[in-house]
Amino acid sequence: MHCPFCSAEDTKVIDSRLVAEGDQVRRRRECLSCSERFTTYETAELLMPKLIKSNGNREPFDEAKLRAGMLRALERRPVGAEETEAAINNIKHQLQATGERELKSRVVGELVMTALRELDDVAYVRFASVYRSFQDLSEFQDEIERLRTGAPDAENTPTS
Repeated sequence: MHCPFCSAEDTKVIDSRLVAEGDQVRRRRECLSCSERFTTYETAELLMPKLIKSNGNREPFDEAKLRAGMLRALERRPVGAEETEAAINNIKHQLQATGERELKSRVVGELVMTALRELDDVAYVRFASVYRSFQDLSEFQDEIERLRTGAPDAENTPTS
C-alpha cells in the first residue's frame, strides 16, 4: 500500500478490525518512511451480472436505477430508509449469488416486486402498474385481489 503522504511503498499494519457488520476490514497503517498514519478499508469485490434488456441490449447493473425505482414506488409510504436499504442490499446479494455473468433484466424486476410486496402493498401496486404496464382499472383490481387473497403474482402464475 502506497503512503498517501509521501508515496513510499513500505507501510505496516498497526491495527485491523471488522466494521460494517463484518463486511469490511478497517486497517490502521503507518508509513515506514515518513511515520504518518492513515486508515484503509478492505471489502470483497463481488461482480454484479450484466443485465440483458428485453430488446437484447446488455447494460451493467445500475444500483442508482434500482434505488430510484424503489424510492419512487415507496414515496410517501411508511417505510423507513433502513428497511429500503436492506431490501436493496438483499436484491444485490441475490443477483450476486446467482453466479451468472448475465441475467435478464426481468429477474431484477421480479426481485423488486417481491421486495416491495413484503415492504408495502401500495408501493408494490404502484411499481407493478408501471412495470407490467397496466392498461386499465381491471388490471389494478386483479392485482389488488391477488394481494388480498395471498395468491402468487400474475407474472409468476403458470399459464396453460
